[in-house]
Amino acid sequence: MPEQYFDIANPAFEDSFHTNGQIFWYASEFIHWLGYKEYSPTMPPINKAMSVCLSIPTIITTDHFREEVRFLDGKNIKDFKLSRFACYLVSMNADIKKPVVAQAQAYFAAFAAAIQEYIRTSEDIERVPLRKEISEWERTLSSTAKFAGVERYDYFANKGYMGLYNMPIHKLRERKNIPDGKTPLDYMGAEELGANIFRITQTNAKIKRQEIRGQQNLEAAAFEIGRNIRDVIIKNGGTMPEDLPAEVHIKKIKSDLNKTSKAFGKEDKKKIEK
Repeated sequence: MPEQYFDIANPAFEDSFHTNGQIFWYASEFIHWLGYKEYSPTMPPINKAMSVCLSIPTIITTDHFREEVRFLDGKNIKDFKLSRFACYLVSMNADIKKPVVAQAQAYFAAFAAAIQEYIRTSEDIERVPLRKEISEWERTLSSTAKFAGVERYDYFANKGYMGLYNMPIHKLRERKNIPDGKTPLDYMGAEELGANIFRITQTNAKIKRQEIRGQQNLEAAAFEIGRNIRDVIIKNGGTMPEDLPAEVHIKKIKSDLNKTSKAFGKEDKKKIEK
């Protein structure tokens, strides 16, 4: 029964590891323990978990997801040797509607509490790769806009915020108590980051598709896309982005995850040395 692996009183997870000098769990096994019937090396919980590691420079992804080809069910498949931290990330990115996933998340939270280490929510963790993605798209949009004739990128960017938030960026900072000069992106939750990724990617696409040129025309395009997305949120009965709460700075999330990664590793090292 999958539930037995994350029973806090007597977790089979703790006795089901493999070792080759380091403790690890196979992804193909772990994913079944979470209640999934099929395993794939590219399934969302694994991809999302890896993207979190890749978004934090202080974490070496291959320390936690070590690739190995194994012969299973009559064929060679790509598997991963998961560290405890990787198992935690996979569970936090798994389908919470599955009862065992909720149980696994609670198990890892209890484990972290026992070693006095802070553990983040799945919503916090989701922010990390989204923040990295939006940075990459911002660089792309900046290049596209400047090539198309933007001379004051700050004016251009502000128009996008005005379209989406119905206020300029300095008013948005005031509303959410974000310090002057700090980008609101670092304080956005996953939902708000998603809306802004859509705003930025669609602005970039519109400029290229319609071959828009000139500062004023480009500002108008940025505003139009932001306003269109705002209209969709209103139509769908969603929360206006300016009403979404400011979250803890993204650097704090990354720092906590890095500390958790190290703490989990130390605990498993102790287990081998016993």
